[in-house]
Amino acid sequence: MLLGVGTAGSPRFAPAGLLVEYGRTHVGFDGGPGSEPPETVQAWLVRRRDGPGYLRLCRIAADSGMPRPSVASFRHGALRVEPLPLAGDAPVGYRIAAGRRTAVWAPECRGLPLWAEDADLVFAGTPAMRRTVEAARRLSVRRLVFVHLDEQACAAMDSGRAPPFGEWGVEGGRYHL
Repeated sequence: MLLGVGTAGSPRFAPAGLLVEYGRTHVGFDGGPGSEPPETVQAWLVRRRDGPGYLRLCRIAADSGMPRPSVASFRHGALRVEPLPLAGDAPVGYRIAAGRRTAVWAPECRGLPLWAEDADLVFAGTPAMRRTVEAARRLSVRRLVFVHLDEQACAAMDSGRAPPFGEWGVEGGRYHL
């Protein structure tokens, strides 16, 4: 479930965040004020541990009794989550595997990493949408959902334009593998 689809300073959407539910296991990804994962998560995974945003997330976790946000692997039964490097100055992204199905959380990536190949579901950012769409097609991504929506993406949404491939993420939207 998408907890938020915006950028950190977005006046319109909560910061991009994801909640993965696998049976009774819940793992939160990123988020922030208004898009933090619920207190029932077993792990809160983030893409970076620097900057004021991370300190804010740590305060939210401490105040609500959630696990401290971390850049880490997570495993529980068939659910496997691995942080993997992204190109350039972007932080890590996450490859999420549940059995034979895979999802990718890479909202700040400009394009897509090679490790997104054959993913069933990819959550990607909009700053380099054309490059991301080309990479998704080349890597045989089955479903592409744009999050971390910038002003240009919001303007396209408002005018009724869809991305050239994929779809706009929806806060509260549920995406199944």
